[in-house]
Amino acid sequence: MDSAFSMTLQTHALHPLFGVEITGVDIAKPIDGGIFAKIRAALDEYSLLLFRGAEMTDERQVAFGEQFGPVLKATSNNPGGGTPFSRQSNLDIETGEKIPADDKRMVYQQANALWHSDSSYRVVPSLCSLLSGRLVPPDGGATEFASMRAAWDALPPDRQQSLEGLVAEHSLFNSRRQVDPSVMSDAQRKETPPVRQAVVRCNPANGRKNLFIGAHASHIIGQPTDQSRALLADLLDFGTQPQFVYRHDWQADDLIVYDNRCLLHRATPYDTQRHRRFLQRVTVSGDGPTAPQE
Repeated sequence: MDSAFSMTLQTHALHPLFGVEITGVDIAKPIDGGIFAKIRAALDEYSLLLFRGAEMTDERQVAFGEQFGPVLKATSNNPGGGTPFSRQSNLDIETGEKIPADDKRMVYQQANALWHSDSSYRVVPSLCSLLSGRLVPPDGGATEFASMRAAWDALPPDRQQSLEGLVAEHSLFNSRRQVDPSVMSDAQRKETPPVRQAVVRCNPANGRKNLFIGAHASHIIGQPTDQSRALLADLLDFGTQPQFVYRHDWQADDLIVYDNRCLLHRATPYDTQRHRRFLQRVTVSGDGPTAPQE
């Protein structure tokens, strides 16, 4: 892997199929165009980039995110709503105290344990996310990533062909209803109405294809709902087999940049009443829709 980069940047494989740790660059400082071009190329190639010891402030995280593209504002249902930050935390944003387990804010976050792609419920889905480990528990709370590119490559050619051209409806409510249908208000549902996304995507930089599915995907347009949901569930089960999954056990000041076009991810449990956890995410918009809207 190292041969594709200058002596300044080095990559170290995290998984046989995707993901690298990048060393030799301090992303807390301004990055020149040449170095960033290599980081951006690495995202297309490896889908997930880990930077250890990245001491992120809010300003640094946004600045780094803006080098990838326009930074999205979080939706109102997230504690960081209206800001560039989505919080994954059991801490009250104002008091810093642990949130009770039965609090609606913690119930809402339970959907993060479902395999999903950030912002696939937007007409223009996300290019990537930058997730910063500001405060991590001593055990538990890992994040798992699944490569839908590797899953696509493993499908038989006739199965691949049958999926080309399919379009799925995605919505934020579809993932949240699987935890608690009442966790989103009517106003929040109207803020993020259903959108249409291609089931198969292609990376324009390298021509690699992948499945674009996950918990936000409700059903296939033009197919019976039950039949198409069974198809999406089957693809999700296939694509999240252990051989396609990288599990990241967080260390303080880790920063992960992950490609939402071709990776799904999910949170794993930790003791929310014993440990404090604060991960902060900046989400970068993609280039355009993946499918025509209704």
